[in-house]
Amino acid sequence: MPPSVTPPRIAIAPCRKMPDYEESVRRAGGDPWVLDYSADLVDDVVASCEGILLPGGADVAPERYGEVRHSSVTDVDAARDDYEIALVRAALASDLPVLAICRGLQIMNVAAGGSLIQDIPSEVGTSVVHVVSTPKDAIAHHVSVEPGSRLDVLMRGAIEDGSRLRVNSRHHQSVRHVADGFEITAVAPDGVIEALERPRASFCVGVQWHPENFVESGAFLALFAGLVHASRAR
Repeated sequence: MPPSVTPPRIAIAPCRKMPDYEESVRRAGGDPWVLDYSADLVDDVVASCEGILLPGGADVAPERYGEVRHSSVTDVDAARDDYEIALVRAALASDLPVLAICRGLQIMNVAAGGSLIQDIPSEVGTSVVHVVSTPKDAIAHHVSVEPGSRLDVLMRGAIEDGSRLRVNSRHHQSVRHVADGFEITAVAPDGVIEALERPRASFCVGVQWHPENFVESGAFLALFAGLVHASRAR
C-alpha cells in the first residue's frame, strides 16, 4: 500500500466569503489555512505554508499607488491592505506559489509596484459589463487568453475558438500599469486586463474573475490544481 501524501498547506488571506475558496483548495488536493491578520505574522506564514491564495474583496486604497481617491472607491480596509501587501512581497521574494483572485490580482500588482484603474465605468466605459452579481457563477463576458501562457495551459480544455474563455465578473477596479516582472495573459473585449502572470516564478497567476464560484461544476478547478501542484513541489 503506497504511503499517504500530506497535502500542501495553502494559506488563504481572510475575506468575507471564504467557503468557496476553501472548498476549491480542498478539491484541488490542498489543505486550506485561513489566516488571521492579528495572529499570523507574515514571515511565519511564508515559513509555514507551501502556497498562497489571495481572495477577492473590497477596493484597494489608491493612496497605495500614489493616486487621489475616486468617489467610487469604497470599503477600503487599511489593515488588510497592509497585511496583504507585506504577504505578497514576502511570497514573491521566497518564490512561494501564488494564486490571486479579483482583488487579490489587484493587490498583488500594487504590492509589486503597479497601479489600478479606480473605476472602470468612468475611465474605460460600459461596453462590457464587469459587475454581474447574481448568480455568482453567471457568465458576464469572455476574455482573450494569451497563447502559451500558464493560464492557457491550465484552462486549455475550456478555451473556445483558440483564445476565448468565458468568465463571471464582479469588479469595478482593474490593473492599469503592470508591475515589473509581470505579463498580461488575458484581456476583456474592452481592453480591461483580466489576468497577469510572473513568468519567472514557480507559479504566480492572477485572474480578475471569480473561479472559486464554479466550485460545484469544477469549471476552473485547474487553476487551483495548478497552485496545489506547484505548492506540492516545494
